Amino acid sequence: MTITKSLTLAIAPLFLVTNVVAEEPNWTSYQIVLNHVKVGIKNGVSLMQVDYQTIKTDGSLGKAYQALSSFNLERLSNRQEKLSFYINAYNILALKKVVDHWPTESIKDSGSFFSPVWDKPAGSLGGETVSLGQVEHKILRPMGEPRIHLAIVCASVSCPDLRGEPYTAAKLNQQLDDQVRQFLNNQGKGLKVEENVIRISKIFDWFEQDFENQGGVRAFIKRYREELPQTKIKANISYDWATNGIE
Repeated sequence: MTITKSLTLAIAPLFLVTNVVAEEPNWTSYQIVLNHVKVGIKNGVSLMQVDYQTIKTDGSLGKAYQALSSFNLERLSNRQEKLSFYINAYNILALKKVVDHWPTESIKDSGSFFSPVWDKPAGSLGGETVSLGQVEHKILRPMGEPRIHLAIVCASVSCPDLRGEPYTAAKLNQQLDDQVRQFLNNQGKGLKVEENVIRISKIFDWFEQDFENQGGVRAFIKRYREELPQTKIKANISYDWATNGIE
């Protein structure tokens, strides 16, 4: 299967996919990986920290990646299944990118200014090599769900936290809402109320257009933080690219 066909399957409406039995991967191995994610503080920011050394040596990430890369993409038959699959895929591939270069100070260190990590091969999906940028920009963002930006994790301190469970189609809406609430209640990286300004993550600046279908960034945030004052919002919380790992 070519990557073009894979991407088409990722965003195709349900009525275009025929003779398909709905199925999601067995995420058991990925759950074992997530069991090595613990609450911590790094560079003054509260976050879920990853024990990269353990998941590198115990084989759990390798098994999670194998289950991911061997899954038949044609068996994803609806939008919820596709969203949950590719969110998990991004997060597993980002973990793999760090583990492949561990120890490392930042995921960005495996790339360069002229060849950023987001454009480098990260793994295989549906038999084709993909980058993190392809999964994010060519598959997930075109599906029109802005909450993905609070669920995909680029293995850095200021990223949203890795969730302690895989995303699944059955629970996806609840999981994404919870992710947004947790991120917007984290003053170190999500949202901080000051005297005359509400400071929010740069994520809302980088992907501002993706929130337009929710009435814009302010309307989106107010849906989860109704008590916020009517003051200016600036997406300028400093972004820390240090790994979200335990050192």
